[in-house]
Amino acid sequence: MSDVSDRLVIVLWSAGPENPSLAAAPFVYALAARALEIEVDMHFTSSAVRWLVPGVADAAHTDTGRSKTVGDFIREVKAVGVQLFACAMAVHEHARNQPLIAECDGHAGAATVIAEAMNNRTRTMVF
Repeated sequence: MSDVSDRLVIVLWSAGPENPSLAAAPFVYALAARALEIEVDMHFTSSAVRWLVPGVADAAHTDTGRSKTVGDFIREVKAVGVQLFACAMAVHEHARNQPLIAECDGHAGAATVIAEAMNNRTRTMVF
């Protein structure tokens, strides 16, 4: 395999609804990576999985000026081809198995993230 990275996995762990001001950064990094034509997957773990529950992301602004919601960011990254995955354990614990938004591409667990992190063509960021 080549040393060149062409894939980015972003794990949202501590950037959950309890602190929406932290949520903008992972989406900004995802958009920047897509602008550089890097494939991006975002994995929502811990309480951050609640961003994928209907209504939660649209109710949370990421800045004091209330110019953008987490829902706006979700739609923006989806429009440029980012895939969004919910951790099944987190859904059970933090979303109580509620239905997830249509933008969610499915479930992926820790093994998926570890496999990608070990791939030398992938870089991983945790927020």
